Amino acid sequence: MILTLSCPDRTGIVARVSTLLFEWGANILDAQQYDDAETGRFFMRVVFDPGAGDLDALRSALGTLAEALAMDWNLRDPKARRRVMILASQTDHCLADLIWRWRQGELAMDIAAVVSNHPATSFPHTDLKGIAFHHLPVTPQTKEAQEAAVSDLIAATRTDLVVLARYMQVLSPELATRLAGRCINIHHSFLPGFAGARPYHQAHARGVKVIGATAHFVTPDLDEGPIIEQDVERISHRDAPRDLIRKGRDIERRVLARAVRWMLEDRVLLNGRKTVVFTD
Repeated sequence: MILTLSCPDRTGIVARVSTLLFEWGANILDAQQYDDAETGRFFMRVVFDPGAGDLDALRSALGTLAEALAMDWNLRDPKARRRVMILASQTDHCLADLIWRWRQGELAMDIAAVVSNHPATSFPHTDLKGIAFHHLPVTPQTKEAQEAAVSDLIAATRTDLVVLARYMQVLSPELATRLAGRCINIHHSFLPGFAGARPYHQAHARGVKVIGATAHFVTPDLDEGPIIEQDVERISHRDAPRDLIRKGRDIERRVLARAVRWMLEDRVLLNGRKTVVFTD
């Protein structure tokens, strides 16, 4: 089982959580915690073997402790695979990479669906076999109806996590709010720099020496959601915009894959405009 929690910081939180698990016969396998002195909040992730204990009773006991500590918490069986919906446009390197990693067993998830505003023929290099694909085209005039169809599909497929894998449509504030905490995006630049369109061309024009990619939560504020993961790569004056784009694709793939895996493993906790990420 995986227990994640956050609450106002105070002495004795680790002791109370570990004592409760001990009393219910659980064996702690891994524990990580973080005290944010700036916000005064405490964060913790515990992986444990519940043994033969009554999980419903354990949940009840955790609920009682949560009330006493004003604690936000979640308890999940890692064997229960999360259902992930991937949204992509015509650029498919991130989509193809996630599907490849899923087929190789690197990402413990079930793909609820792949959704695109372009037809499946737009992805000739992506193995979509056995995956539900939904073509939901969008124009400025049909955006509201298209988003309603996306929202309905998320509900119908019982999707837990939505991944924007180079989905080149801006979600409306309403949909972004509805998906708060369970929708992540890969941005093809090192946010907060070079937000918006053609970031690699912006970077080239400025003569930057490193480029990067950012995986972040989607919020109503465009490209300003809490950051989950970032990575960079050095470049030189010899690199043209096409070279930056090529190198950027590699960064985007690995950054998004790490972010998705950490989400699937309950390693990412929201901390206001930031995140706490308990990496492995």
